[in-house]
Amino acid sequence: MDEAGAAAPRAEHSGAAQERHETEAERQDRKFNDILQELRVVMTGTQLITGFLLAVAFQPKFAELEAGEVVLYLVLVVLATTATMLGLAPVILHRQLSGKKQKDRVVRIANTLLLILLVVVSLVAAGVAMLIFDVTVNRQAGYVAGGVALLLLLAFWTVVPRIGRHEPRRR
Repeated sequence: MDEAGAAAPRAEHSGAAQERHETEAERQDRKFNDILQELRVVMTGTQLITGFLLAVAFQPKFAELEAGEVVLYLVLVVLATTATMLGLAPVILHRQLSGKKQKDRVVRIANTLLLILLVVVSLVAAGVAMLIFDVTVNRQAGYVAGGVALLLLLAFWTVVPRIGRHEPRRR
């Protein structure tokens, strides 16, 4: 309702927004809340991986790592800390633009940041698998583990979203 008590105009969109009967503002709020929920899920795992990676350097066995393993480790630390910062960026953006009637801009940028975060976290996950297998088994096992992880992630990014895409919608 607006200040005069009249119903707010409903957004004229095809698909989900029309089925939901939501205004553009309601749609943007819902989309931002969806992004925040996804960030909460991703950030918990990201913070755990980052913490474990940071602790590795202080373990006695760290001194025994080969040069290539140290390089991989440092790349993973950089990626993990970058992921942590990417997870903070949408929240910072929201704080900076809150109340300035720029929710559509916030949603658009936050969505892009979340997608970048997901790519970085995917690389961290594959890299961690590679490092762990490299250190505990051998270099070849590390390559295999990293490759398998990347193939799984590629499937999650490309194949899984297509599953059931052509099924008729239930009512």
